Amino acid sequence: MSDNRQSLSDLASLTAEGVSAPVAAPAVEGQAPAAPIAPPVSTMPLRAQEIDSLGRAYATGRRKDAVARVWVKPGSGKITVNGRDQEIYFARPTLRLVINQPFGVTDRTGQYDVICTVKGGGLSGQAGAVKHGIAQALTKYEPSLRSAVKAEGFLTRDSRTVERKKYGKAKARKSFQFSKR
Repeated sequence: MSDNRQSLSDLASLTAEGVSAPVAAPAVEGQAPAAPIAPPVSTMPLRAQEIDSLGRAYATGRRKDAVARVWVKPGSGKITVNGRDQEIYFARPTLRLVINQPFGVTDRTGQYDVICTVKGGGLSGQAGAVKHGIAQALTKYEPSLRSAVKAEGFLTRDSRTVERKKYGKAKARKSFQFSKR
C-alpha cells in the first residue's frame, strides 16, 4: 500500500469557488498515471412538456381542504384567482408572497400569466393550494425547472390537516374543565 499524504502543493489546482479542472489520482511508482475523474452527470431524463391546444400548462394544487385548478401560460405576470386579481382575492401580502414563491425560486417573476379557480378551505389553505398548483404547472411547462422547484419542496402536497374532534372532548385534544367536587 502506498502512503497517501497531502501537502499544499497538491491543493494548488483548487480555486476559491471549487475545483477548476478534474483532478487525477496521484500516480504510484511502477503504475501508469490514472485518468482524470469526470464530473457526475445526471442520468435522469427530462419529462415531456405538457401543453394544451391554447399553449397553457394545467395542474391541480391541494392544501388542507382547498383545491386549486391552475393554468400557466407565458405573459406579463398577471395572476387571476376566481376571476379576480390576486391583490383583491388575497388581500394579505403574506398570502401573495406564498403564491409567488415558485416564480422567485425559478427566476421567472413576471414571465407567466396564471389563471386559477380555487374551492374549499380558508384563504391560507387556498393560497397554499395555488402555490402547489403553480409549481406543478411550471414543471409541466418547463421540465428543466423541476429540480429547483422540487428542492424547495413545492411539488410535495402538504398533508397536514386539522385533527378531528374526539368524543368526550371540547376539541381535538382540549378537555372540559375538571371538577373535583
